[in-house]
Amino acid sequence: MAGSSIMESFFQRSLDDLIKGLRLQVTEYNFISKSLEEIRREIKSTDLQTKSIALEKLTYLNSIHNIDMIWASFHVVEVMSSNKFIHKKIGYLAASQSFNESTDVILLITNQLRKDLNSGNQFEAGLALECLAKIGNTDLARDLTPEVFTLLSSSKDFVRKKAVAVMLRVFNKYPDAVRVSFKRLVENLESVNTDPTAAIGVFCELCSKDPRSYLPLAPEFYKILVDSKNNWVLIKVLKVFSNLAPLEPRLAKRIVDPIGEHMKRTSSKSLMFECIRTVVTCLTEYEVILKLAVEKIRDCFLSDNDDDPNLKYLGLQVLSILGSKQQLWAVVENKEFVINSLSDLDPNIKFESLQLVMEMVSEGNVAEITHYLVGVALKSDPEFCNEILGSILMTCSRNVYEVIVDFDWYVSLLGDISRNPHCQKGEEIERQLVDICLRVAEVRPEIVRVARDLLIDPALLSNPYMHRILRAAAWVSGEHVEFSRNPFELMEALLQPRTNLLPPLVRSVYIQTAFKVLVFCLSSYLVPKEVISAPVDNLAPEVSAETSEQEASLCEGDEYFDPRMSRTGEDSNVDNGQASSSGSLENDPFTHESIFNMLNMIKMALGPLSGSDEVEVLERARNVLGLIDLMEQEIPGLLAREGSLRGEEVQGSRVLDLLQNAFSKELGPVSLSAQQRVPVPEGLQLKENLSELETVCGDIDLTPSSSFSLGSVPFVEKYNTQHMEKESEVSTESTSLLTEHRKRHGLYYLSADKNASGSNDYPPVNEMSNPIDGAQDLLRLTSQSVDSKKKSTSKRRPVVVRLDDGEEATTSGVEKAKDSKDDILSGAVRNILLGDESKHMSSQSKPPVTGKRNGKEVSLDTGHVPQSKETLGEIENTSTSVSHHSKERRRRSKKKDGDKEETSQKEKQKSHRSGRSKTRQTAEIQSQVIPDFLL
Repeated sequence: MAGSSIMESFFQRSLDDLIKGLRLQVTEYNFISKSLEEIRREIKSTDLQTKSIALEKLTYLNSIHNIDMIWASFHVVEVMSSNKFIHKKIGYLAASQSFNESTDVILLITNQLRKDLNSGNQFEAGLALECLAKIGNTDLARDLTPEVFTLLSSSKDFVRKKAVAVMLRVFNKYPDAVRVSFKRLVENLESVNTDPTAAIGVFCELCSKDPRSYLPLAPEFYKILVDSKNNWVLIKVLKVFSNLAPLEPRLAKRIVDPIGEHMKRTSSKSLMFECIRTVVTCLTEYEVILKLAVEKIRDCFLSDNDDDPNLKYLGLQVLSILGSKQQLWAVVENKEFVINSLSDLDPNIKFESLQLVMEMVSEGNVAEITHYLVGVALKSDPEFCNEILGSILMTCSRNVYEVIVDFDWYVSLLGDISRNPHCQKGEEIERQLVDICLRVAEVRPEIVRVARDLLIDPALLSNPYMHRILRAAAWVSGEHVEFSRNPFELMEALLQPRTNLLPPLVRSVYIQTAFKVLVFCLSSYLVPKEVISAPVDNLAPEVSAETSEQEASLCEGDEYFDPRMSRTGEDSNVDNGQASSSGSLENDPFTHESIFNMLNMIKMALGPLSGSDEVEVLERARNVLGLIDLMEQEIPGLLAREGSLRGEEVQGSRVLDLLQNAFSKELGPVSLSAQQRVPVPEGLQLKENLSELETVCGDIDLTPSSSFSLGSVPFVEKYNTQHMEKESEVSTESTSLLTEHRKRHGLYYLSADKNASGSNDYPPVNEMSNPIDGAQDLLRLTSQSVDSKKKSTSKRRPVVVRLDDGEEATTSGVEKAKDSKDDILSGAVRNILLGDESKHMSSQSKPPVTGKRNGKEVSLDTGHVPQSKETLGEIENTSTSVSHHSKERRRRSKKKDGDKEETSQKEKQKSHRSGRSKTRQTAEIQSQVIPDFLL
């Protein structure tokens, strides 16, 4: 056997051989498989040298190629227990890399860790501490607390620093270790002879979780802030103060001067950044140091002479913090750098600068800034383009469009954003179009015109990202068809041949809109002297009068569609001598010929859809065709090519009146808290746990419905292979129909000339006389508008319906601070700092288990060491500041105990039962107190 082991080790490939072999391979898979077979055979060897080399190779494959090595856990334990340091090192590395808290064999290494922690070799103790910090669980932390506690006072810096660092893991896994080791940890923080680097790192992590518990240690932290020359230590202590200062205003006032001194004299960019971040995070009330911080930001991080993108990013990030704290003056002072950074090569810098630009948006400059950003988006890559568009949409819709004064302009902006070739914000644009249409009655004529421009452009139908926007445009056009300039033009746009490119659920909205337009046109034709317009009901009681006045003014201004108005020559289009149906409308748009042509167009377009496989499309197409059949039965001459029904008594108008009344009810926005206001019917019992639905409906695909609604339900585009196959089947028919459609309706196929009368027959709302073409113009505008904060008075802000206070957006960046959780670790720390640890036992209910280790009797549950005078003396020997306050509180507690002995036995028992909760409450109150000599 010995000879076999020697031969195995002699011919065994080392880790260097494995790495060289991997580099020579074209495909590594086969080589790794063969290597794993060799490792599995070698790791079973009885020779520890062979086993350790095999484990070393397996660890390398696990780290580089993510090869599973959990099967070798027991072999890892064997190598860890070797007496040779080189083998032990390999075993500890493998354990740290492959073990976790649930590994089965982790219980077998407790004694080995204890042995190495007590070893005289500092490197073996260091390996054990590193492994414990990586894989330590509750059991290991509890069992090894005495050994780690002893190493906290080691004379070897190498071991002591590692022991201090591992206490963070021990405290998190076993909070009762605080009662044993916390004071020793404080000694490492304040001792003159020891380096506080490791200790301040531990306290930095602890303070980030519950800073309130560590307020009594503020004197020690302040001393380090003033005296330390180590930049790394200063950075950590600044992080601690950034958590403590918001809890105690007097402490914030005290640290202003030391931080200012560090900012003035340091040349380290990392320390400078941490000082600045501490100032902008918790010291913004102090004007002097805040101005100094802004000056250092400009000089050290936003300088044009420094091309380091990391420094630029950090400077912009600090400005973002100031912007979120309503310190916009600091952002405005650096606005030139911020705006120029929008064209930086680094994407992180561009995103940060975009966020800062959006912080400068107000009612007075929203139009100028968004106009410039839309131009930047056109020149940017798709990712940053959508980031810009998303920021514009989010900022303008914040708090129910609080920065928007001119909604006509904003609706036009939504239309321009929709036409961006990289735009992927269809869901949000759809939501805002419908939401504005429901909330702002005055903007409905403009929103219908914007929807018309989107619907008549056939090029938009092939863009999948436009489908949701087109769905909203179709719904708006049908819901408020009375504002349409030409309903026949709208009908042709809804039924054009290329609508077969739309998903079925979007196409169903198109057909439903065609149904509404048909009802409107028939009603306008059959009721000669009545203007058909949907009444605007009371969206809100306080705005009904204003809405009616606005409607009257719009009627006077030719904004409503009047079926009897004269439209000589408007929207006419002649192609090859053949006038379109929309262009034949002259004095009276609703003639028998126009109605006849519209009905024939509907029957031709929707006839094939009456047998569609899509239920939504099928149902709505049959509804429209059914209405036409019904009207043909009621009015026999309606579908005749020649004839007029103007002088006859039309019986079919009763049917139209019913349909018109069905569409005349005004739709309004729904409150976010509407569901909560619905009373629960008597006798209805709702189960809180609806898991039974899975058993009942387990075979049903419960995907969210993408039917038209205001909710932000994800819309799953069915623009997939199946749809493409269907499109290819009807490609020949669609081509012929499209050619005929182009001949008849050249209006829809617009030229690139912006002066064409197709889609741009009205000027943009509030178009600026001097468009913003560069960053210099934006700098001028922001300097005029951000500083003044004046609202735009060019146009009266229309009434925006708000249902309740719960509709305010949550994207304002202001979040409520969460109270710190009084967990076991925080409670133990407070008890130690207040000197009441002797009155509290472990939170565990099981009795303490004691045992002798190295001549000391140790309580494993509470971590208390009662018998060793040396250890007990080390626990009691704490820092001056902590022990001073502890002695005073002990004297008070002894005096109170003497008074309690005079009370009755019943009161003693009651006090004993409630003592734990009262002491914890008292500790929480007193933990905020900082000694007066510091403040």
